[in-house]
Amino acid sequence: MARAVRKIVLNMRFKVVVGEQVYAVDVAEELLQGAGEFHAKLDSDMDRGWQMSRQFVAQPDRLQRCQIVAEKLLTSLNNGNEASAMLMAGYIAVRMPGAIGVDIDDSGEMQNTELLFA
Repeated sequence: MARAVRKIVLNMRFKVVVGEQVYAVDVAEELLQGAGEFHAKLDSDMDRGWQMSRQFVAQPDRLQRCQIVAEKLLTSLNNGNEASAMLMAGYIAVRMPGAIGVDIDDSGEMQNTELLFA
């Protein structure tokens, strides 16, 4: 008789600070493993440059890409789009190993958004 194999899925809790508000976005390990194509599409979009507040950045570096995605994460949270929020949090966690969260600048200056580390 075959034994059922139970897959253990680990979750990561990603902290999002926006002013006085603190959110927790749970990101399943399974999602991180399956989101590579989506994350590559984000990178491809940013490869063409990005308007970061008042400044156009022709070649965003890794930190700037995470700041851009943090802005998308904030939009996802504001719109109640949990799936998108998980994907955005997952992008930051994968692209910036050791990041446990993000402190998003809500004054309109995305360059002031900071990554949080343990």
